[in-house]
Amino acid sequence: MAAAAPPPPPTPAPTPPTGLPQSDSTAPFGHTLFSRIRLATPADVPHIHKLIHQMAVFEKLTHICSATESDLSSTLFNSPPFQSFTVFLLEISHSPFFNPPPSSGSGFAPIDRIVNLDLPLVDPEAESFKSSSSGPENDVVVAGFVLFFPNYSTFLAKPGFYVEDLFVRECYRRKGFGRMLLSAVAAQAVKLGYGRVEWVVLDWNVNAIKFYEEMGAKVLPEWRICRLTGPQLEAYRDAM
Repeated sequence: MAAAAPPPPPTPAPTPPTGLPQSDSTAPFGHTLFSRIRLATPADVPHIHKLIHQMAVFEKLTHICSATESDLSSTLFNSPPFQSFTVFLLEISHSPFFNPPPSSGSGFAPIDRIVNLDLPLVDPEAESFKSSSSGPENDVVVAGFVLFFPNYSTFLAKPGFYVEDLFVRECYRRKGFGRMLLSAVAAQAVKLGYGRVEWVVLDWNVNAIKFYEEMGAKVLPEWRICRLTGPQLEAYRDAM
């Protein structure tokens, strides 16, 4: 009688999930995206300019959008971050962020988050928005930005931040990225001991109004924006 075959070796226990995709696997990993908010640098001006143009198209305001890359380069980065105009960029990658972004000397640490989506996300403009900070990942794209600067409240006797622009590219909207950008500004205001963060919203953009209210912001309908620009502003050149 032949000897019985030895029992098969025990099946190895499955490795506990780490929350990160396996880099050498070609199987889907739950549509995970890696996001990062970092300070913009002069090297990011071409992307910032394209984002501003897309925002003008969305807001139906291209007729008053005259900014050029040269204009942005000469005005945006003349002061340390948070002391004047500051831009946070939203970057997205299908791989974890390993390379540190350029040092700003501001003490601001980039904010990394992992986002799991129900469906895969296709970015038709990925190549034209490839980030200047792409390293080994090589697939980092710029997905949005927020531009803000200090203002002052005499009633609070405290400085604050005014958000001039907040924009997320279309394929990345309704996934929490706008909230991440605005939350980063608010968190920095709290860190600096500032009293408030303010911005404006177009009255027809009901989705944005609802989003801001859900974040705890108060919409102030009794206030109106007053603006001098163009010839109306130039008329005051010799007024005094």
